[in-house]
Amino acid sequence: MAKHLKTGKKGEDLAVKYLKEKGYEILETNWRFRRSEVDIIAKDQKVLVFVEVKTRSSNYFGEPASFVSNRKKILLQDAATAYMQKINHTWEIRFDIIGILMPAAAKIEIKHFEDAFFPGL
Repeated sequence: MAKHLKTGKKGEDLAVKYLKEKGYEILETNWRFRRSEVDIIAKDQKVLVFVEVKTRSSNYFGEPASFVSNRKKILLQDAATAYMQKINHTWEIRFDIIGILMPAAAKIEIKHFEDAFFPGL
């Protein structure tokens, strides 16, 4: 597996652990719909949360969370719509971003941006 894929997988695993520690119920990981993948789908009490995880080994080019493109937000919205139809969604939703910085010789840093965006706005 390529180094960047290993970094991404480790970041997603850390994000799942982080969310569980905050009391979230993890419903799905790496849920796919067409060309989109939602890293984590969880419940925060009564809110359905779609989480995009961005992991970087350095912030030289910017913070990890800043790498969620407008195109990715649109794909996440499409996947969220499909997932909500699949489960007969009846409650509030939210899109979060978790940025993880994993420098080689420093402490791992996790930043959670709740309600980070709403696609289409």
